[in-house]
Amino acid sequence: MSFWCSANGEPWTWSWQAYPGVWLFIGLLAMGYIETTRRVSDSETSRRRPFFFAGLVILWLASDWPIGPLGAGYLASVHMLKYLLYTFAVPPLLLHGLPREVIRRAIDRPFVFGVIKIFARPLVAFAVFNVVMLGTHLPVVVDGFNPSQIGSFTIDMAWLFAGLVFWWQVLAPLPELDPLSYPGRIVFLIVNVFIPTVPAGFLTFADYPIYALYELAPPVGTLSSRVDQQIAGMIMKIGGGFIIFLTASILFFRWHADEETDRREDGKTGSVTV
Repeated sequence: MSFWCSANGEPWTWSWQAYPGVWLFIGLLAMGYIETTRRVSDSETSRRRPFFFAGLVILWLASDWPIGPLGAGYLASVHMLKYLLYTFAVPPLLLHGLPREVIRRAIDRPFVFGVIKIFARPLVAFAVFNVVMLGTHLPVVVDGFNPSQIGSFTIDMAWLFAGLVFWWQVLAPLPELDPLSYPGRIVFLIVNVFIPTVPAGFLTFADYPIYALYELAPPVGTLSSRVDQQIAGMIMKIGGGFIIFLTASILFFRWHADEETDRREDGKTGSVTV
């Protein structure tokens, strides 16, 4: 029995496997959320709770069998799907599911507030997200870390951390941390579309597999390692880009709706004054 999903080099089987470390990790997050939201207003917590637990469910599915072990040591395409779930699906749900009072209590210490303030800066978030994205997809990192449970866990946590830093800029949960305006968030999202095209291009158009781990892994079905790698590149480019542009579109329409609301309120105020 393995604690966390890693590349064990054994032939793939569709027989269920237990990963208690994943269950413990998800369970601790769930219990921590329940404990920290007990003293928060029921209305806000009940409104946000479904988002947080939806994020936990996706995190569990991305970490446990079969996605976890397939991505860790068998298929580069599943590895990339797992990356997208860890960075683009789970973090916004977790952040949106946290009541603002809980976040304020957590950072209500000078040192913690200072650290959060640093990572809340757009340039820092841009650097963290893209350095983690590029670094964790280098062949030396993938081939060197995924075979061990600690290494695989480290990559997963780096993805989750980078995703939280990235989506903090978009969700902007606290006004005291100088959040970006709607136009700023849209620009931040679109700028982050371009750098992932570099590794995605290498994966899609390389003439040979660049990861020894997936090239030498026991086969899963009839999918060749090169085709698997090409699918991984397309998932990175198309999947990530789709989520970013979809989110940017939603922000644009929210920005437009807020502007219309402000104009109507200003018009009413002007009428009353006259």
